[in-house]
Amino acid sequence: MVVKNEDIIKDGFVDAKIDKSIDIVDEINALRKEKDAIILAHFYQQGDIQDIADFVGDSLALSQQAAKTKAKMIVFAGVHFMAETAKILSPDKKVLLPDLNAGCSLAESCPHGEFAVFKEKYPKHIVVSYVNATAEIKTLSDIVCTSSNAVKIVESIPKEKKIIFAPDKNLGKYVSRITGRKMVIWDGGCHVHEAFSLERILETKKKYPDAKLIAHPECDEKILNIADHIGSTASLLEFTTKDASYEYIVATDSGIIYQMKKRVPEKQYIPAPPEDRSCDRSDCNFMKTITLEKIYNTLHYEIPEIILDEEIRRRAEKPILRMMEISEKIEL
Repeated sequence: MVVKNEDIIKDGFVDAKIDKSIDIVDEINALRKEKDAIILAHFYQQGDIQDIADFVGDSLALSQQAAKTKAKMIVFAGVHFMAETAKILSPDKKVLLPDLNAGCSLAESCPHGEFAVFKEKYPKHIVVSYVNATAEIKTLSDIVCTSSNAVKIVESIPKEKKIIFAPDKNLGKYVSRITGRKMVIWDGGCHVHEAFSLERILETKKKYPDAKLIAHPECDEKILNIADHIGSTASLLEFTTKDASYEYIVATDSGIIYQMKKRVPEKQYIPAPPEDRSCDRSDCNFMKTITLEKIYNTLHYEIPEIILDEEIRRRAEKPILRMMEISEKIEL
């Protein structure tokens, strides 16, 4: 029987029943070996997905892995812009995203048409775009950055050059404060990091007086102002691993806490609370759409596949390669 893609794709993912008697992890391992596939997972994924991944990391590390892998197939346990980035860097690979609903509120906050009009207002500006943006936005960019290297990327630009920074306003403001560079900043944001409550974090600090607040630079400035350490997910992980303290309030998606506990299980990690008092943490609901079952079906049927127009891919690749070139020079 020939199964057509449209027959099994439903609501953005493969809608196919899985035999409950199988060991799904064993089956995933067998399929990736058979198909010469690599599974890349972001730190914000569920713990069981991080455990089966060939590589777990933040956006910069995942981009680097996607560029250098020799595997024929990449299964991206992340969100859409990450899978797009993998395809941009590895056009000869088959790149699969287990659920097309794994979008990004930050990327969606910067539509291509609106940003193109915005850019035209500042014709002499260099465009630095955060990797958390669509391929179309990358085509309008001169250099891409991640939260790990944003400061260094901006510092690498001659001081006489004017800069547009997009799409995250909080990261843009943070980079501007650190570098002293005035930038035109797009008004975009991440639903995870914008949800944190300063009031509730202060309440949590009273409950855990010895805890250090560590925060991602996508958080609001009010929260960054009281943070003991600010950095990318990889930076936050490294800080908790090397720092002498034993309690941390973590102001980013709680998925990173899984890795923190694996590294130093004797320490305590408290998710920073959001404004909504019915919740004790703020997580990316797009990331959490990925499951082991969807990864299995994606490997089995080799869909949904990320396919990009070649002209868009080529134009989007240039600013990413520029970022990677600069990152290598400054050893990031």
